[in-house]
Amino acid sequence: MKQEEAQSGIKKTLRSDKMKKDLSQRLARIEGQVRGITKMIDGDVYCDDILNQITAAHSALSAVRNILLENHIKSCVLSSIENKEYEIIDELMTTLKRMFK
Repeated sequence: MKQEEAQSGIKKTLRSDKMKKDLSQRLARIEGQVRGITKMIDGDVYCDDILNQITAAHSALSAVRNILLENHIKSCVLSSIENKEYEIIDELMTTLKRMFK
């Protein structure tokens, strides 16, 4: 994967079609889980059952985050370091701190 800066000055990362498809499928399932949780709340389903579904959705979202983080480190961060663009380390540290709050 390669990091690019669009004409608007916003950074972009090129991802393979396979990765995009995988992430999109995972996010669609998560979206379905969240819709299901809403229906459970509307249907007065038992709290513990809803909490279990929330935990499952949170876990699935964490998996997407971890895939993206790994890809970011192996592509964008590595490429920036190879190009002596060491400010990427500060950016990564800020992101990690925010993630693990």
